[in-house]
Amino acid sequence: MARATALVAAALLATAAAAFAQTDEIQVYDGSIAAPGVLNLTWHDNFTPDGLKTPAFPGGIIPDKSLNGVTEWAYGVKPWLEAGLYLPLYSVSKNRGGAINGGKLRLLFVEPHAANRRFIYAVNFEFSYNAAYWEPRRYTSEIRPILGVRLRQWDLIANPILDNSYVGGLGGLDFAPAARIAYNFTPKFALAVEDYSDAGELRGFAPTDRQSHEVWGVLDKSTKFADIETGIGFGLTPGSDRITLKLMLSRNIYVPGSR
Repeated sequence: MARATALVAAALLATAAAAFAQTDEIQVYDGSIAAPGVLNLTWHDNFTPDGLKTPAFPGGIIPDKSLNGVTEWAYGVKPWLEAGLYLPLYSVSKNRGGAINGGKLRLLFVEPHAANRRFIYAVNFEFSYNAAYWEPRRYTSEIRPILGVRLRQWDLIANPILDNSYVGGLGGLDFAPAARIAYNFTPKFALAVEDYSDAGELRGFAPTDRQSHEVWGVLDKSTKFADIETGIGFGLTPGSDRITLKLMLSRNIYVPGSR
């Protein structure tokens, strides 16, 4: 596992540049994965009722009043590895209407049974193919370390994410951390505060007013139909969308031996 992770990381870090991230998946990873042989489907949808009125780059999607989403197909390969496919990645915006924005592959390496451990460490790698109006570069990727601790009913988790556009070397990596503090009232119900930021390239962070910083209130609920995560986010800087809503529905659609 360690050798495979190192090889993927080396490939990602060979060349890098700043990313112009859109909002398709708003989630803090906690090291949970599908069991071997299990196929899981998660449907991500995010709506920005009050967002930035100009795109992040010329020709890009305008965030204000946009709906962005993706269906995420995850398969448990090993107790320490989950493979994922994000397809289709779509949006509905006021400047482009309905659009298909590309797709992503991911590999998530975890300590086996990380969801049941006190200390969490894992790493996720994503590889994206992008439409020209979704990202300014056709191919991008993400390196997402996952670090956390569980203290009785509390979860404290950090994802110090590095986005990679394959231009500019290590200094061109874009630092976009996410974090989560959750209180689990029961194993099936939790409330959380999450933070999502984008500070800019490692060679020199963007001025504060151009950085994105959002604080979220989030509810997690497990039902017989699906695991549900929903929340509302508030932007703290001029470079952030003012209000964003998210909804995630997750369900195992194939479990070996089940009928």
